[in-house]
Amino acid sequence: MNKEELLQMTKELYRLTLLFPKKEPLRYKMREVANEILALFLDKKSKDSPIFQIKLDILDAFFEIAIAQNWVKNGEILALKQQYNNLKSTIKETPKNSLPRPQIFLSALQRQQKIVELLKEKNQIQVWEVKQIFPQVSKRTLRRDFANLVKAGIIERVGSQNNTFYKLKTQ
Repeated sequence: MNKEELLQMTKELYRLTLLFPKKEPLRYKMREVANEILALFLDKKSKDSPIFQIKLDILDAFFEIAIAQNWVKNGEILALKQQYNNLKSTIKETPKNSLPRPQIFLSALQRQQKIVELLKEKNQIQVWEVKQIFPQVSKRTLRRDFANLVKAGIIERVGSQNNTFYKLKTQ
């Protein structure tokens, strides 16, 4: 599959979705996903990414919904669906369990090391302060990190409820 063929498929998808009811969300969602597929295809590195495969799967599901609605001739939409399925078969499949983890997520050990470093700088710290440093990590997870550090005897908990803070344990 080359760029021109995918551009033609995208144009055909736009033409077919014009036949959908005007305010039908599927009309715009299918176009949006087709545009994302085109963008990922043009970015050579992204073509083999799991996201490309996922977008193709989403579009395939949208085709199934569109076919069930009978807004266009089944033959036309099935032909376009088959073209996108052919594109799917040309890319290498990435096993689901080998999806790359984003770098923003740190392991518990890395977070706990960062907490200890912060305590060395600030002497005491509260969970909400660490939450600002790790916005992608839940407060509950951060509390578990603190609890593990307390259990290991590295830090100590002082106070209760909203006045709880943690500090390095003095020898």
